[in-house]
Amino acid sequence: MAVLICGGAGYIGSHNVRVFMKHGEEVIVVDNLVTGHRASVPDNVKFYEGDIRNGEVLDKIFTENKIDAVIHFCACSLVGESVEKPLKYFDNNVWGMISLLEAMQRNNIDKIIFSSSAATYGEPDRIPILESDNTNPTNPYGESKLIMEKMMKWVSNQHKINYVSLRYFNVAGAWKDGSIGEDHRYETHLVPLILQVPLGKRPHITVYGDDYPTKDGTCIRDYVHVCDIAEAHVLALNYLRNGGKSDIFNLGSGDGYSVMEMINAARKVSGHAIPVEIGARRPGDPARLVADSHKAREILKWSPEYVTMEDIISTAWAWHKSHPQGYTD
Repeated sequence: MAVLICGGAGYIGSHNVRVFMKHGEEVIVVDNLVTGHRASVPDNVKFYEGDIRNGEVLDKIFTENKIDAVIHFCACSLVGESVEKPLKYFDNNVWGMISLLEAMQRNNIDKIIFSSSAATYGEPDRIPILESDNTNPTNPYGESKLIMEKMMKWVSNQHKINYVSLRYFNVAGAWKDGSIGEDHRYETHLVPLILQVPLGKRPHITVYGDDYPTKDGTCIRDYVHVCDIAEAHVLALNYLRNGGKSDIFNLGSGDGYSVMEMINAARKVSGHAIPVEIGARRPGDPARLVADSHKAREILKWSPEYVTMEDIISTAWAWHKSHPQGYTD
């Protein structure tokens, strides 16, 4: 039996492809390549170029292959863009989930692991954030992810499709040998933005606000390595295969690192000074966002391998140094 990875040519999806293969799983990928990269998927992986909003594409995949479970990464994911173009996010993300669940029903596929987000929480009521805390998204991206979770819950109740929803915090890093990594056409993530400075792509990194109530005045976030995220998906699938009930899990380190701590770690890894300029606060940026991941550690037996920021950033640096133009190199 094979695992279908939807969005397997994207940043997180492509690392999951390799981790699932490492665990002996047969992997099939579908991706529309709007934001993904065909070069990130190994040549020996069966690949379908298509959009999961097209039910005929999914029926073809399910008919041509013996598929045990679906790992779902397909989504538009830029928070700022989601505010400007909310209907794009509901069309792509929510309609994509509707189409996928309908196809799973038609083809008797009963397990799905979903790539969710800490954006489902919105402004946190407390730190660290628990899965049981209130969900009140502050942007359409987070709202779309929460809607998708609720859709799975109701479909699970009626049609016996079991799910695990994994709410990530800040994903970073790359495959250890630098062969694949993060390549967004419009970059918004902190680690690659910092590393663009030693790559000569920008003269400095801008820090948005240094007057937050934190130890150095800059925002604190929870970072987790992309390969540790992928290992959690494997564990989640095994959990469902062993009869586990549908559930939601946070994925984070449980530790918070400030923007300046991340910059200092990148300076150490890259050997570059990385000049900093201080900008104004961005509206809606909380001072601290940190996950409580005890549930994933206890139930899924998840234990991250990359525990320091230097460990995480060193893998990202290996990717960016060897692929300064991303997958176009």
